[in-house]
Amino acid sequence: MSLPYIAFEGIEGAGKSTVAERVGERLEAEGRRVVRVREPGGTAVGERIRAILLGHDLLPDPWTEALLFAAARAQLAAEVVGPALASGAWVLSDRSVYSSLAYQGAGRGLGIDTVRGVNEPGLLGVWPSLVILLNVDPTEGLHRQDVGDRIGDEGADFQRSVADGFIATAASEPDRFVIIDAGDQLDSVVAAAYREIRSRW
Repeated sequence: MSLPYIAFEGIEGAGKSTVAERVGERLEAEGRRVVRVREPGGTAVGERIRAILLGHDLLPDPWTEALLFAAARAQLAAEVVGPALASGAWVLSDRSVYSSLAYQGAGRGLGIDTVRGVNEPGLLGVWPSLVILLNVDPTEGLHRQDVGDRIGDEGADFQRSVADGFIATAASEPDRFVIIDAGDQLDSVVAAAYREIRSRW
């Protein structure tokens, strides 16, 4: 059986953080040990990179952006995710490598396969076993945002390109992805995500 490394993905405002937290609470209530992470971030190195990537004061070139995401992710895999899985914990991640495939690969036009190739060496096989893709209309997602960041503020057209990247990747990896309508009520979305997870573990 694959290790329980579950990523919650989607465009801005899809509800990833909230759904991941609620699902984690349900798993913990069952006695599971859950480690929560977010990307970019989750380590001292990653949080510094996060400030560069999401702040409004700098404007990284698309390839600089992609490489910084990959660097933060490699540190998270080595320092947190890999050891947590090895210890028997469940890992719930707010975003993962699949965000880079969608945002930098599709949204920035760098190429999904090219961005995948950049990330693979640093992850050493630490990839999500299951991706919960929360699907929401880009305009609705942007309206839902509590606080925007540099990438989230780029508008609906960019978000549509990103959403298309997520759907294309999901279609190419159907055994890894589950698509859930994030336009439903929150309780229904959480319940659907939880059911999918528990059907696998």
